[in-house]
Amino acid sequence: MKIGICTSIDNAGIARDAGFDFVEENVQNLLVAEEPDSAFASKLAVVEAAPLPVPAANCFLPGTLKCTGPGVDETRLRRYADTALRRARQAGIRRIVFGSGGSRHIPDGFSPVEARAQFLHLLRGLAPLAEAQEVVIVVECLNRKECNFLNALREGAAIVEEIAHPHVRLLADLYHMAVEGEGAAELLTHGRSISHVHVAELEGRQAPGTSGEDFGPALRVLKQIGYSGALSFECGWQNLAGQAGASLKSFRAQVAEAGLA
Repeated sequence: MKIGICTSIDNAGIARDAGFDFVEENVQNLLVAEEPDSAFASKLAVVEAAPLPVPAANCFLPGTLKCTGPGVDETRLRRYADTALRRARQAGIRRIVFGSGGSRHIPDGFSPVEARAQFLHLLRGLAPLAEAQEVVIVVECLNRKECNFLNALREGAAIVEEIAHPHVRLLADLYHMAVEGEGAAELLTHGRSISHVHVAELEGRQAPGTSGEDFGPALRVLKQIGYSGALSFECGWQNLAGQAGASLKSFRAQVAEAGLA
């Protein structure tokens, strides 16, 4: 299993030395989709010179670019997505994580049913754009403390199944699942839709190995469903260079024990 780390490309050397396979960057910071190509050129040069690849990126939409509610600007959304997906392909990014809690947060008094319809409409429009750039959009369910829309894995899976397009898939974030009280059985139920995984310890959203959380149940289910995608650490660090190697070593031991190595 390829294991990456959600961090800036500037930390790629630290990540490589710790043993990570890739960096998962931030769409907004790296692809600067509302800035001219000249602004992206310097970012692309850093990616191309980096010691690790960047096959995935998260934080797709900024909070100011709403995809639910009465203030949706479809023209701006389409322009942003066109640029972001085109630049993703240039940078070697093949997975775009669509969490974007601020963007998809349903405004007070707005119909959740209408918000869901808006989200489906957006994804249906994004799917062919993603396919053209050989990118897969993975929908991330966020816990209800961070967003009021798409909290449970089953809700994200239902969206993905309704879209029914190979370039719109599901992300399973083990931290958000734990906050929502979801167990490994949810991975088994919705495994056919999962194409990317995030991990962090429940306590303080810390790096694996910090408090000794057992990820074995989830990892064994991933093995059972034949998961062959990648997994990224998405967590906080007190000292990245000092912690990363030991954290990854600890987690890889759990991966090996589950038979995923």
